[in-house]
Amino acid sequence: MHPVIVSASRATDIPAFYADWFFYRLKKGYSAWINPFNKKKGYVSYQDTRFIVFWSKNPKPLLEHLDELDKRNIGCYIQYTLNDYEGEGLEKKVPPLAERIDTFKKLADRLGLGRVIWRFDPLVLTDRITIDGLLDKIERVGDQLKGYTEKLVFSFADIATYRKVKHNLKESNINYREWAEHEMCEFAKQLVELNKKWCYTLATCGEKIELPGVAHNRCIDHDLIIRLAHKDKALMDYLGVRIIPVEKDMFGNVELPEGAILLDNGTAAVQKKKMPDKGQRATCGCMVSKDIGQYNTCPHQCEYCYANASKELATENWHRHQLEPRSELIIPAQ
Repeated sequence: MHPVIVSASRATDIPAFYADWFFYRLKKGYSAWINPFNKKKGYVSYQDTRFIVFWSKNPKPLLEHLDELDKRNIGCYIQYTLNDYEGEGLEKKVPPLAERIDTFKKLADRLGLGRVIWRFDPLVLTDRITIDGLLDKIERVGDQLKGYTEKLVFSFADIATYRKVKHNLKESNINYREWAEHEMCEFAKQLVELNKKWCYTLATCGEKIELPGVAHNRCIDHDLIIRLAHKDKALMDYLGVRIIPVEKDMFGNVELPEGAILLDNGTAAVQKKKMPDKGQRATCGCMVSKDIGQYNTCPHQCEYCYANASKELATENWHRHQLEPRSELIIPAQ
């Protein structure tokens, strides 16, 4: 596989735990990957890679590696999951909230506004966490991130869909409950009201429900990639993008073709193809990319994690990685 756009990763937290591994493999030019469905080993070449979307709850280790992306003319943005479940212990191994907020700001200062996206994800309801409690948590974090991000992405925890998540929560004696549709609507209504002081773009991830004032997110977002990397001709050619001058009418109003993306240099981008990722859920709006992660490898020990069969297995695999940290696989083959 020779992906142009890499996802790193939906399956594990590469920035937090495997950043050194990833950038070593990037320099080597390839890494290996285990297909989670048929367990077959495949290889991913980075020869043609032009853009990387990072996913993380602690992307602080990326700070020392970003110069390498600049040298290779590889663009990026970060899906930064910044939740506040400290009091409830739902994310046992993430750094303290204040440290994570500081990291967010440092990354935004280094990369620029728009390249660090705030996710409060998932929104979990328990006997200790109410809708009002979640809104309070979001408001406290949102106040501190104003000026450092453009977007807030969220989703409603759907425990019943993931059997192992349901099992793990019960094993940890966490009394969760599912969201009712009217509760989603009420939450969104109050969040939209809160957002009047921030002016973030609000978006849900993988949700069918239509909520006034809230968009449907595309985590691997062709529009955002175009806006951030429109000067990369090879990437624009891959995306089927044509750059056109911006025209104005007699009153000075900008006239754009339908679907065009206004850029920051007096031009606009017109994309001929959207390239949806058919391997994702039906409600997913992402464009096609190659995810290079491996399940059962994230030792954050989040109680609601869908990517680990168990905390013990993830921790064991993390220790295996440390024994051979430059292996072509995240977890060396036994």
